[in-house]
Amino acid sequence: MTTPTTSFDNLEAIANHLRERLEQKKYILLFAYNGTGKTRLSMAFKQLGKQGEDEAETRDTLYFNAFTEDLFSWDNDLDGDAQRVLRMNTDSRFFSGLQELEMENRIRPLLRRYADFDFTIDYEQATVNFVREVPAGDSTESIEYIKVSRGEENIFIWCFFLAVAQLAVDEQEAYAWVRFLYIDDPISSLDDNNAIAVASHLAQLLKSGNGKIRTVISTHHHLFFNVMCNELSNAPKYFVSKETDRFLLTDTGDTPRYHHVALLKQLHEVAESGEIYTYHFNILRSLLEKTATFHGFRNFSACIKRDNDDADGILHARLVNVLSHGNYSLYEPQQMLQENKDYFRKILRDFMDNYRFNPELFPVADKGNI
Repeated sequence: MTTPTTSFDNLEAIANHLRERLEQKKYILLFAYNGTGKTRLSMAFKQLGKQGEDEAETRDTLYFNAFTEDLFSWDNDLDGDAQRVLRMNTDSRFFSGLQELEMENRIRPLLRRYADFDFTIDYEQATVNFVREVPAGDSTESIEYIKVSRGEENIFIWCFFLAVAQLAVDEQEAYAWVRFLYIDDPISSLDDNNAIAVASHLAQLLKSGNGKIRTVISTHHHLFFNVMCNELSNAPKYFVSKETDRFLLTDTGDTPRYHHVALLKQLHEVAESGEIYTYHFNILRSLLEKTATFHGFRNFSACIKRDNDDADGILHARLVNVLSHGNYSLYEPQQMLQENKDYFRKILRDFMDNYRFNPELFPVADKGNI
């Protein structure tokens, strides 16, 4: 049975579809590779909820994406090299009225889950001063105006957003306008431990509300996506991809909780249909590399079956190397030569025979290979 896939002409059409789905569903989970258009999709979704202009403008979506992160920028005090602060772009409505809401007291308990530094906010100067306790003899001393790492900065911004989102979920009057949360890749610089913690905490926050606010979560991070699938098990789960001049939304259902299974299903289906494009070798190589790493091999070639006349697997490894590089783009797909299609099928099927997956997920076409 083929996985249900819907084609859309543009990202705005997908955004409209997501809004329609959210009339019946509380949450939607999206997986997409970087470069597919995740951030642009979040902005298209937000834009559909805007009406009017300037002061008369209304909106319905509180969003987190790369633009949210860009509202914060470092002032490294190049002259004095002493008072490094993170500046907030208060021209954005994201920061409206936050001083009255005592944001520090709301952010701090969230930040303590992930980080060992503290902070203060100067609302008049629109700056954040980071503070860390360091050993000093038998006690500690506070060092102010420290420069935190990129990962620490990202987690602070994420906790800032979470505090605002909690206000919306709790139906605080200042956020009565929020009907939707759209969260795109909140953990781009975090390790796996924090990825799990962020996903679990986010799910708790969303489930703490009364369900009036609906949420879309998109990511390219496999582990984060998997944890969200488990936490929000009833949410529709989609794989977003792009082919030539159209976007595809594939409903992964409850089958592939781990995205490598969904990718393997996709490769199996194109191998069966004969609609094999050069960029499918990129996906195959990615799967081989992840499998090799999991099993402790140094190179993906260890996961390629050796033929009797090619005991070292050199031929197939070189084919994967060559055909997964070069000018083979997801955005300008080219069909493979028949010979390369045959090689692709052989490498894929040998891999699936050697590393056994549930065969029920990979039905064989009724009419043989094309």
